[in-house]
Amino acid sequence: MKVIDKIKNAKSALFTFELLPPLKGRNIQEIYDAIDPLVEFNPAYINITYHQREVVYRPRPDGLIERQLVRKRPGTVAVASAIQHKYNITVVPHLICGGFTKEQIENILIDFHFLDIKNLLILRGDPEKGKRKFAAEEGGHTYSSELVQQVMDLNQGKYLHNNIENAMPTDFSVGVAGYPEKHIECPNVDLDLQNLKNKVDKGADYIVTQMFFDNQKFFDFVKRCRDIGITVPIIPGLKPISALSDSSLLPQTFNIDLPNDLINEIKKCTTRKQVREVGVEWAIAQSKELIQYGVPGIHYYTLGQSDNIKKIVQSVY
Repeated sequence: MKVIDKIKNAKSALFTFELLPPLKGRNIQEIYDAIDPLVEFNPAYINITYHQREVVYRPRPDGLIERQLVRKRPGTVAVASAIQHKYNITVVPHLICGGFTKEQIENILIDFHFLDIKNLLILRGDPEKGKRKFAAEEGGHTYSSELVQQVMDLNQGKYLHNNIENAMPTDFSVGVAGYPEKHIECPNVDLDLQNLKNKVDKGADYIVTQMFFDNQKFFDFVKRCRDIGITVPIIPGLKPISALSDSSLLPQTFNIDLPNDLINEIKKCTTRKQVREVGVEWAIAQSKELIQYGVPGIHYYTLGQSDNIKKIVQSVY
């Protein structure tokens, strides 16, 4: 079933989460071990993330160093299909602009279509590791709105090569990302909202937000979206604090603020276990308030660890 249909038919807030694909050389059992503790809570769908290529430097036989681009977590198509087959749960693989040509993206979309995977989360993707500015692949997309348009074209049977006879349309439902505290690269909030509206106008069915730790940021974001004519469902994304370093790294990485009350609780902690408990309690309080507000669902960022998510969901759902 399409995510947008699940949202429309839901009688209460949906529970969803996302996972990292295993590193190259690792076993898919790691994914199953993260999913198994959460299956009893009937997740409406599971997202599978995808990340930009990374640069590695490897010695050559002649003694020189060679720069190579590698994908450390390949296999998103296979992982999504395996999860859908094993658990009979809707999967939402992420599809990014970074590192792909339009032709490569079309082939990935065809694979998803053949596997009966009908849901996608469309993202631009981060810059390559070590670079501050995103650079599109030659023959690729610069903006996620362009990738949304390519998916919508394929939904109408419009392939890149117009000489395809009797081209069959695909049937994808698309979600896109929103940023309650503004995308880190965008110069101001108004332009960020216009970029989001452009993705929705291109055909996105719903929005899932970047993490935030102050619900008022989300409430204000929803109001700004509605004020400029964005009417699609907006799903809040939450990540429980799980390490002492989160208080400094998350604001730097994602351009977000952490409330003083949360920072003060983290400062009291002396162990990672204590920090994770603070993160769980904070996320529980956030979740309950968001559900009371009337959100269509809550999306949890697990980073492959589900023990804290299970504690949150036990208290909320």
